[in-house]
Amino acid sequence: MKGKLLLILIAAASILVGCKVNYPVTQQSGKEDMAFLVFVGPLKTYGNGSKLVQVDVDGTKFDAKVVKPKTANRKGTQYGVATGSRNIKVTFEGQTIYQKQLFLSSQETKIIQLP
Repeated sequence: MKGKLLLILIAAASILVGCKVNYPVTQQSGKEDMAFLVFVGPLKTYGNGSKLVQVDVDGTKFDAKVVKPKTANRKGTQYGVATGSRNIKVTFEGQTIYQKQLFLSSQETKIIQLP
């Protein structure tokens, strides 16, 4: 009896270990020349998306939500931008907190880590 129970527990554990959580992958048809940005930062600084950062991508400005690192892959708001070399500047409360030139490939999701 103990042997059967042990065998069932081992089989159940191996089935659960064999499964992995699949995170959403950015695959959109019809938008081949788009890359995506996700902004990640500490919850205590940016709130849970309640405080917005201002993003400037080659002169195009927009406000963006910041998510905590654990939820970036599953619940992060993705912002579509054109592919190629892009100068990205992020400001928060009037201060520049991130500025970098990035090369973005087609269908790439770039997670930008904010301080």
